[in-house]
Amino acid sequence: MIDSFAPDLMEGRTVFVSGGGSGVNLAIARAVADLGGDVSICGRTGGRLEQAAEHLRSRGARVVTTVADVRDGQAVAEAFARTEAELGPVDGVVCGAAGNFVAPAERISTNGFKAVVDIDLLGSFHVAREAFDHLRRTKGSVVFVSGGQSVTPLADQAHVAAAKAGVDQLMRSMALEWAPHGIRVNSIIPGPVEGTEGMRRLTEGAMGQVWVDSVPLGRFAEGAEIGAMAAVLLSDIASYMTGTQLLVDGGLNLSGGGHITASSGRLAATGGTRA
Repeated sequence: MIDSFAPDLMEGRTVFVSGGGSGVNLAIARAVADLGGDVSICGRTGGRLEQAAEHLRSRGARVVTTVADVRDGQAVAEAFARTEAELGPVDGVVCGAAGNFVAPAERISTNGFKAVVDIDLLGSFHVAREAFDHLRRTKGSVVFVSGGQSVTPLADQAHVAAAKAGVDQLMRSMALEWAPHGIRVNSIIPGPVEGTEGMRRLTEGAMGQVWVDSVPLGRFAEGAEIGAMAAVLLSDIASYMTGTQLLVDGGLNLSGGGHITASSGRLAATGGTRA
């Protein structure tokens, strides 16, 4: 998909990606690197970050890694300071750190619910807030990585639904407030993506085919497909887009989560894997 873009679309730009060591966020960082940009990735696991950095450098990007927990605002601020010192001004920011587990609402502990909200919502706030002064100077762009749970309820995902709905409303508020500063703020909502940890948890046992059958396009996304659309939002191609939820989900939101929820309940009733 990246071959469809000008190869220098992100040349001369630095993009900061939280949670950039794996999954969808690494796919976005890879798209930026393939289009000529430099990347700063932060996350909680140093080994995973270094492995990701090696991969990105092999694609020609300059890369900075910082071990930082997005729940710690000061750690995020230090990650931005290091990014600017080593790569220059930040032009784009991806708020992508996320947590998830599968559990019915009545069994989620207070600590479990809070952990997901803190990582997804508070973490996104910290990253966007610390990005503000950088992006005000560069007239840059923020992309929040949201989730389908924010628009389509799914069984055993009440905690994620609440956190991601908060992320999308945070996006709209910041888009409104920051537009006068020349900063664009949008969110991307990926559908099920092949090979990610989140989908592995949701599709254990017999649920994998249920998910595929629920997507009108009949398949999971490749990470590159999400990365390409995030690159659009980060680039000048989307220069007149702000406050937008960009659904990249193969139409899953059109069919709703009823089939997935019903199948989940049947599997649980028969002793199968609950998703």
